Amino acid sequence: MKDNSTDVIVIGGGASGMMAAEAAGSSGAEVVLLEKNEKLGKKIYITGKGRCNFTNACETEDFFTNVPCNPSFLYSSIYGFDPYSAIAWFEEHGLRTKVERGNRAFPESDHASDVTRTLSGALKDAGVTVRLNTEVREVLTEKAGPGNSETEGEKAGAEGRRVCGVRLSSGQVLRAKAVIVATGGLSYPGTGSTGDGYRFAESAGHSITSRTPSLVPLRCAEEDLFQMQGLSLKNVTLRIFSGKKKIHEGFGEMMFTHFGVTGPLVLTASAEIQEQIRKGSLPAEIDLKPALPPEKLDARILRALLTNPNKEIRNVIGAVYPAKMVPVMLKRSGIDPEKPVHDVTKTERSRMAENTKHFRFTITSLGGWNEAVITHGGVSVREIDPGSMESKKVRGLFFAGEVLDVDAYTGGFNLQIAWATGRTAGYAAAERSEEG
Repeated sequence: MKDNSTDVIVIGGGASGMMAAEAAGSSGAEVVLLEKNEKLGKKIYITGKGRCNFTNACETEDFFTNVPCNPSFLYSSIYGFDPYSAIAWFEEHGLRTKVERGNRAFPESDHASDVTRTLSGALKDAGVTVRLNTEVREVLTEKAGPGNSETEGEKAGAEGRRVCGVRLSSGQVLRAKAVIVATGGLSYPGTGSTGDGYRFAESAGHSITSRTPSLVPLRCAEEDLFQMQGLSLKNVTLRIFSGKKKIHEGFGEMMFTHFGVTGPLVLTASAEIQEQIRKGSLPAEIDLKPALPPEKLDARILRALLTNPNKEIRNVIGAVYPAKMVPVMLKRSGIDPEKPVHDVTKTERSRMAENTKHFRFTITSLGGWNEAVITHGGVSVREIDPGSMESKKVRGLFFAGEVLDVDAYTGGFNLQIAWATGRTAGYAAAERSEEG
């Protein structure tokens, strides 16, 4: 970097930022990556419970069914760098990978740090200059055409402008021919995602859609759920309603917490009920035995009871329900836990079966930003060129990753969006920088 100027500046050293910087650098551009944290990929380290589910090895057509927010905007970038391409890229750069249930791809080591290490090595190979502990205060623009002058601190809201660099929090100005904003959203603010990118976008005249936490646990009203804290359920069906209308149904795994429910099934549901939960609480239910129709479930319960007809029901019904759920299920069914099995009536057994197929509870709110995997909302994609990730308002200004108004379900889809949009932005920024 000579005289504080370079070809491309990337703001943010997360998933999309690192991929963008590598793409631009490998295209021959001089690239500077600015990261305000003390290390790169801070959020990557905590994804997938520290294992980093870095993509989903599904067919490209299936990928878009897992993107509830603006999937069509991603057609160009995802088809240009699909999940199989992402896996191949990481393998080619030295990361051994594996694919698990649900097509979820992980590093073979189960260490998220290996994903970051692979990206860091690729940055070095591409000649990218990385500056850590470096915070950007603003993105600078100027009028496109003769007689340009730097608009330090001035908002650049009109078309006919181009990017010319950034100002750091130290006051230093770094000039560049292209700038990529890859600052993330608002999820996990402890990793540095504090909304800086939205401020940069607004100063350039961009619209920002409403932002809410997504892929979050759900807070619930019923206290008996809290008694089952830590209990995981597998192969259950979760249904959520708005009034009498079913607005979500999913099958998979979930877990009870000290405030409600979480787990893959719940995180996916949270992305689908964003609008409805803002209007008030939502009724929900779990089918604990979705494979059993009511008559077979009743027979299953009866068979468990008949094995020990003289024992107290609390000591027998554990053959049907997890131990932590036994007292809750008996109370909901109106059965004295000390009641001998031989005294349990058909009506009581029917109530137990009803609660098994319809274990009801009330969702009061979504989890907060500290629990969110991803941000719902962001820079309006209507103002971004989907083929290049370049701003339609400011030439040479690009956006990638979570800062955009695009988000997906859990399972590696959001990181795939980061890789694809980052790579698209990096190549396009390098090309723009060649124009001078």
